[in-house]
Amino acid sequence: MRFASYNIEWFDSLFDDVGQLIDDGSWSARHNITKTMQTEALGIVFTALDADVVMVIEAPDNSRNRNTVLALENFAQAFDLRARKAVMGFGNDTQQEIALMYDPDVVTARHDPMGQAPVPGAPPVEGAPRFDGTFRIDLDIDATEDKVVFSKPPLEVQLEVRSSGQAIRLIGAHLKSKAPHGATNRDEVMRLAISNRRKQLAQAIWLRARVAEHLEAGDPLIVMGDLNDGPGLDEYEHLFGRSSVEIVLGNGDHALYDPHASEALLRRIGAQHTTARFYIPKEDRYLQALLDYVMISPDLRPKARRWRIWHPFEDPVCWKTPELHEALLAASDHFPVTLDIDL
Repeated sequence: MRFASYNIEWFDSLFDDVGQLIDDGSWSARHNITKTMQTEALGIVFTALDADVVMVIEAPDNSRNRNTVLALENFAQAFDLRARKAVMGFGNDTQQEIALMYDPDVVTARHDPMGQAPVPGAPPVEGAPRFDGTFRIDLDIDATEDKVVFSKPPLEVQLEVRSSGQAIRLIGAHLKSKAPHGATNRDEVMRLAISNRRKQLAQAIWLRARVAEHLEAGDPLIVMGDLNDGPGLDEYEHLFGRSSVEIVLGNGDHALYDPHASEALLRRIGAQHTTARFYIPKEDRYLQALLDYVMISPDLRPKARRWRIWHPFEDPVCWKTPELHEALLAASDHFPVTLDIDL
């Protein structure tokens, strides 16, 4: 089976309010890319992936006038994809949902959130609260409780492989540290950046608490998505000691595993895997970073066969296949990450 995680930049802009693809020459939200160009590029990439399960980060919006599941299933129908059914969890107000596309002939999948549902005015609960609730933690060791919420609540899925009956827990995550908007000088930029990073790390601690609960229960687990962080990613990491990635991975017998993350942690200087490519206008150059991961529980490691980053410049097949190479560059500023595993 193949599991994929794919952050698709402004996927929402490719659909109208009834979930139909906008197939015209108008500009997409991507620079110098039309909606038709991005849509066709995504069709090429998804077809090449041929994944049984795709965790879509920044999926189309779900709101009063828009429907994530309908949009994704229409997209799958347009390109005759096997992963033609979709499921999503708690919505958010960012127009960037987290959703799962899957092949219903291969697996069944349903949203299955864990933890106590939020109750207004209720006292803190033991363990990790449900991801649409509030996590209470002292962020800055000042003996004052801080309340943390997810701007994009992680998607929790109970998945079952039809052929074998194997049950798998999936968590799709998109951790995000907001830019220091509103800052007017260097000191304010630093203060806001540190505050936002602290909140992101708190979200990682919350996510790790749920991971620990599954591992203690013996649940096979896959955590997929964009953690917007990695070892050595910014200058504030030394203030906190660990990146979000290290927190979610954990350590010891209950550590999750992703080979790209493991290599990055062992080698802070030198060649690194990358999953995203951003243009920096002020510097007139591209920045590459390792942001996207597929992490698995210890019991799944013997079944794992291959992790792959579908990078247009670093993966030899993507580089040597012109149509796929160009499609990956046009489709998104992130590249898919896949895991092939025997289940």
